[in-house]
Amino acid sequence: TYYEENNLHAFLLEQIKDYPTLLAELHAFLPYIDNWATCDSLRPKCVKKHLPEFLREIQTWLSSERIYTIRFGLNMLLSFYLDDAFEPEYLLWAAQVQSEEYYVQMMQAWYFATALAKQWDSTIGYLQTDRLNLWVHNKTIQKAIESRRVTDQHKQYLRTLKR
Repeated sequence: TYYEENNLHAFLLEQIKDYPTLLAELHAFLPYIDNWATCDSLRPKCVKKHLPEFLREIQTWLSSERIYTIRFGLNMLLSFYLDDAFEPEYLLWAAQVQSEEYYVQMMQAWYFATALAKQWDSTIGYLQTDRLNLWVHNKTIQKAIESRRVTDQHKQYLRTLKR
């Protein structure tokens, strides 16, 4: 019912150590998320020990009809799969999300801007070949240019890709 209640629920879910229990609780809770703050604050710790099998859940969430369930899936890709567990196909998953919803598109842009900072060579092609919708494309460039993790040389190049 209340924003604070959902935030507390999210913070409690993060502490669950048993992976099957976490998944059941996540699936039960995700339909109740109705704002970006609650969605983005939820980063379950035990996922780190179950990254390969967690990908199946992410794929399900990315194909959801619910705005914040999709956003949660994108946020999980951003949080857990842009470093050692990165695979280029995850960029495709994020790019294939089709939504006109602001909060989904904003998370797509954050995902790709962070991917540019962490996985430049695999990510830059998505901007060079116009594989993102116009808004996500330009917001990705804006966020990457604002980032301290993207080199000045890369920022200069990104400016030339603005549409």
